[in-house]
Amino acid sequence: MSLKILTIVGARPQFVKAATVSRLIKERTDIAERLVHTGQHYDYGMSDVFFSELDIPTPHYNLGVGSASQGRQTGEMLIRIEDVLLKESPDRVLVYGDTNSTLAGALAAAKLRIPVAHVEAGLRSFNRVMPEEINRIITDHISDLLFAPTVGATRQLIHEGIPAAAIHQVGDVMFDAALYYAGRGESHSLLLLDKLGLRSEGFILATVHRAENTDCVDRLSSIIGGLTDLSELLPVVFPLHPRTRRAIERLGLLEAVRQSLLVIEPVGYRDMTILEKHAKAVVTDSGGVQKEAFFFRTPCITLRDETEWGELVEYGYNCLVGADRERIVAAFKSFVSAARCWDRELFGTGTAAAEIVRLLSS
Repeated sequence: MSLKILTIVGARPQFVKAATVSRLIKERTDIAERLVHTGQHYDYGMSDVFFSELDIPTPHYNLGVGSASQGRQTGEMLIRIEDVLLKESPDRVLVYGDTNSTLAGALAAAKLRIPVAHVEAGLRSFNRVMPEEINRIITDHISDLLFAPTVGATRQLIHEGIPAAAIHQVGDVMFDAALYYAGRGESHSLLLLDKLGLRSEGFILATVHRAENTDCVDRLSSIIGGLTDLSELLPVVFPLHPRTRRAIERLGLLEAVRQSLLVIEPVGYRDMTILEKHAKAVVTDSGGVQKEAFFFRTPCITLRDETEWGELVEYGYNCLVGADRERIVAAFKSFVSAARCWDRELFGTGTAAAEIVRLLSS
């Protein structure tokens, strides 16, 4: 009798992570996977393009929750996920990362006494103002199988009293994805650079989407100011997240942003990795983009006061600048050009997904 796993995803970083594991599950005859998409990210640029280009199976369920306040969105997900769990009766629920989809999936399963496995367990920014931090902590403490990506994550879980037998340091599935998809369709994606009039290492890539930045007028205004200043040094490519677009529109700055920055629509995984790989520097508040910049040996300036990926800061791959306009520019002028060794294996060897599938079936 095969093991029945119900995988819950909802946001674009989770689509990338799930692709690595789902691809290997499909090769197994002893594991059956049912895929649930909560609809947290729901338009083409934030969702559909990832499923098509990463060969992720069509979700068995698309819950269509959409955007809403933190509590309303999570609550609606809980209701709809519970219905699916009662119908499917899986042996285990698999969740990824730190989004509201992660928390809702883990909570719904735990309430029904269904074992939970958490990929990317043990990460901490130590800032509980961030909704993602709350999601991480709760999910880890109601999971029975915790897949830690780094040494630091493993240590944190042990420090919090989670039994060592439940913790497995497997590496990072996003590194698996970077290795697997590197070069696939690169010639097509390189057309993006030509289309945008860019040359390799001749531009800066910037992304902003976290609520701590978009929902605070002062922080967002300062970040936009910093990016505008950077655009006087090199073109700044700015894939505009829907939440960020709405926030900039509320400030009446959208037209000014378009005049200073090279604003584009959100891009798929492959195009995003091409931009990360060929940028002179990445400026971001995204956790996933911080790691991908490291994978592609691109210095990263992070628009946050802390990060869950402390190893990147410790070894000089990542520089935290908060939302400070002057620090953003200063980091580009000094930090980006600093010498650094790129050969450290911080996130495993690219076999995280295989180890996860092995442990799920053991």
